[in-house]
Amino acid sequence: MRDYRKLSVWHKAHTLTLAIYETTQGFPSSERFGLVPQMRRAASSAPSNLAEGCGRGSDADFARFVRIAAGSVNELEYQCLLARDLHYLPAAHADERMRECAEIRRMLVGLLSSLAPPTPHPPSPRSTPPDEDAR
Repeated sequence: MRDYRKLSVWHKAHTLTLAIYETTQGFPSSERFGLVPQMRRAASSAPSNLAEGCGRGSDADFARFVRIAAGSVNELEYQCLLARDLHYLPAAHADERMRECAEIRRMLVGLLSSLAPPTPHPPSPRSTPPDEDAR
């Protein structure tokens, strides 16, 4: 088992989650059951899935949770874009959150590639044509 608190990507995702909770406090009350809980769920899903995946027994299980975390980050990135376009977030603020999402996504891809089993190399092509008589 891994300790999720040792993952730098978990720390970044947790920090982003805290920022999203703070940010969504200023949204209109009409979004109390709409965009606010969606953004909070998507934000908290990324570090939550990393934590859960760390408790799994195999790299394959962990990788599945890393992929789910990446999906949540993609969802959150879109929701930040939507909040910006609805004028719930100033453009600079939304753009910063989206940059954070992109950085976390890159880190998740790196983590995922470190979990993938090494791919066997295909045999190298023959440098000389096969002997016709050998067929």
